Amino acid sequence: MEKLSFCLLTVILCFPLFHGRVLRSSEGFGTADGSEEWGYTTVRPKAHLFWWLYRSTNRVENTSSPWPTVLWLQGGPGASGVGIGNFEEIGPLHTNLKPRNSTWLQIADLLFVDNPVGTGYSYVEDEDSLVKTDEESATDLTTLLKKLYNGNGRLQKSPLFVVAESYGGKFAVTLGLSVIKAIKAGELNLTLGGIALGDSWISPEDFVVSSLLLVNFCKLSWGRLLKDVSRLDINGEEKSNSLAQVIQKQITEGKFEDATDSWGELETAIIKNSNGVDFYNFLLDEAMDPLAVTSTESGAAVAGVATQSMEKMAMPGYSRYLSSRADSSNGDIGDLLNGAIKKKLGIIPKNVSWGGQSGLVFKALKSDFMKPRINEVDELLSLGVTVTIYNGQVDLICATKGTEAWVQKLKWKELGEFNKIERQPIYCGRDEITRGFVKSYKNLHFYWILNAGHFVPVDQPCVALKMLSEITRSPAKAPPAAV
Repeated sequence: MEKLSFCLLTVILCFPLFHGRVLRSSEGFGTADGSEEWGYTTVRPKAHLFWWLYRSTNRVENTSSPWPTVLWLQGGPGASGVGIGNFEEIGPLHTNLKPRNSTWLQIADLLFVDNPVGTGYSYVEDEDSLVKTDEESATDLTTLLKKLYNGNGRLQKSPLFVVAESYGGKFAVTLGLSVIKAIKAGELNLTLGGIALGDSWISPEDFVVSSLLLVNFCKLSWGRLLKDVSRLDINGEEKSNSLAQVIQKQITEGKFEDATDSWGELETAIIKNSNGVDFYNFLLDEAMDPLAVTSTESGAAVAGVATQSMEKMAMPGYSRYLSSRADSSNGDIGDLLNGAIKKKLGIIPKNVSWGGQSGLVFKALKSDFMKPRINEVDELLSLGVTVTIYNGQVDLICATKGTEAWVQKLKWKELGEFNKIERQPIYCGRDEITRGFVKSYKNLHFYWILNAGHFVPVDQPCVALKMLSEITRSPAKAPPAAV
């Protein structure tokens, strides 16, 4: 990893050396040594997706277990995989441009896409070109994959594993079905290795109000969970549950835009009554989480919604840190992506700023935001696709109880047998400390990650690497015993 990290640092910090960067395709550029490629793909008229592919120096060829490629999909909607997933979670460098010891590049090639169009460096030339549904996003991503994979023998040898976080899970399952359809039609030359859903917003209703019955036959909601951990009292719980019931009714009646508005009200009520609990780790205050810290002094967007809409919808959701400041040692990710990284890439249009259209992305998907995608998970399982679900123990916005609840709604014929399987403990490092649990049956796997919030690769990097190695069956040497 030292060799790889030095190479990447040289590329970023000594950019003038690479002014002669290699043109890889009509829309892509890369480093002279071929370790990276990036570019734009026009997926529709006036709609441009930005992608960035890293190749691992650990790659092993000619083995019974082919070298994997991981496509990372961020959530939001409107959060940047190229920025956040790459520099704050699993990429080769931190936001301070120092090497990340726990990068997933150790065991797989990494493909980051700013999805949907309008996210990160991706952009549209007019608002009508923004996607309105998860399926439209999947169609755009499939178009991108066709242009990257068809005719590229190296990529075709590497099975693709789609790993998603938060709202990215909804993009992942719709993409999975779109990819399978394209493969069967002979339009896409790609091997789909599997889908992994990390703390994913698959069924909003089951996070806001879970129908999973407890021993006292009460429904679990954000309010109940927060009261149990002393962040809400009985008054706060009642206010939360009242709004949650409104949301549940709106979802049942198909009033999804209204449900999105009510969801914003519910988050605001919880933050007010809990004195600022962190939605990505309910053991923390917002100000204690470097990935979910307060928005910038300029009053920039919250959950991708412009400032005027923010006052009405009050959403401190997943995309909050699009314009937030990381801790002072890492610097501001917006400054990095609009400064040194934009200069390095060299192909970002002058009038495009990283994250500049992200608020429009969330707004365009408002009617899809609260729709469930359980049926898509069911269909993937029935088609034999390997589906991995993992959840951080102390996540609130996509709490483990909610994930467990929607899993029990699956119509997958093997669910009963899956439920009977005993969980196995997960260890990482040289000690015997329990880091999590895993349960697997046929093509469904569930990981419970202890002492982790919404951002599992950040909170438990060793466990995340171990899990990824198991999911992808990477032929790379085992990752470090402890990270």
